[in-house]
Amino acid sequence: MDPVKKKRNPIAIGFLAILGIFGGLQLFSKPLEGKPVTKKIDAPKEVIAILENSCFSCHSNQQNLSWYDKIAPVSWAVNKDIKRAREVLNFSEWEKYSPGEHQGKMYAILNMMQSGKMPLHEYTLLHPSAKITSKDIEVIKKYTLSLASLKPSPKPKNIDPVIETSLPQMPVSPNGVKYTDEFKNWKVISMSTLFDNSIRVIYGNDIAVKAVETENFHPWPDGSIIVKSVWKQQELPNGEIRAGEFVNAQFMVKDSKKYTDTEGWGFAKFSGKELHPTGKTASFAKESCIACHRQLAENTGYLFDVPMKVNTQRLIKNLQQK
Repeated sequence: MDPVKKKRNPIAIGFLAILGIFGGLQLFSKPLEGKPVTKKIDAPKEVIAILENSCFSCHSNQQNLSWYDKIAPVSWAVNKDIKRAREVLNFSEWEKYSPGEHQGKMYAILNMMQSGKMPLHEYTLLHPSAKITSKDIEVIKKYTLSLASLKPSPKPKNIDPVIETSLPQMPVSPNGVKYTDEFKNWKVISMSTLFDNSIRVIYGNDIAVKAVETENFHPWPDGSIIVKSVWKQQELPNGEIRAGEFVNAQFMVKDSKKYTDTEGWGFAKFSGKELHPTGKTASFAKESCIACHRQLAENTGYLFDVPMKVNTQRLIKNLQQK
């Protein structure tokens, strides 16, 4: 009689197969490229403590990764997120940024924290100690405002909130976006203020205005141009608040073929009376601007401060039917 063959346990076989696949994946898990710390952010201890706890693991060369962050396939996603985060902001290479960029990046950090977009929700699920508290936000806000060197408003002057440009030629951003005075004649599509005591007026060219009126901005049509002009608030003796000193003009130009790396938008910022353009290379918007716009304004076609959408054509049609 043939000996009775032992039945193989399918569960054990499945487990060994999974274990083998899992072990094989580790062969394709490359460690994250190490980079030196050339210059840390210079900030108060309480600010550094918050940033190190909630931001440095992705936005610096000092990763404090857990063991499960280094195991494939999780490590693949972690490494990808860190590389992208470093491109946008790297606290270990702070000397690469100008004082103006220091301030702008801290504003972006604050906006991300206040909106609950950063740290990423999927990151805090596995690293709950990295969560941001309301107290943390106030500390970051206070430090960010200090970078702006805010001072009491000077005695009011009859300042017309218009940018006076007497430059021999209009400046051009490194990515090709050109400054133009024409926006002063465009329609105002929205307004906003910020905690830095600024007044922000948002203008749109004819294409952008039509897109708003017809709710056609998913995506925004090519040729749309949005300009956000920023002034410091000025308080008059009677308590009236009006635009004071000009700060900057922020341009967004929609060209889906030219600006593929930034969701089809060309970003530019021209600051001060000299209208100095932000950025040293054409990739500056990919490394800074679009990160916030992706996180905070995806539902509105990557544009902040879109006004209340009123389809005037449909409204008139509905009224005529009544």
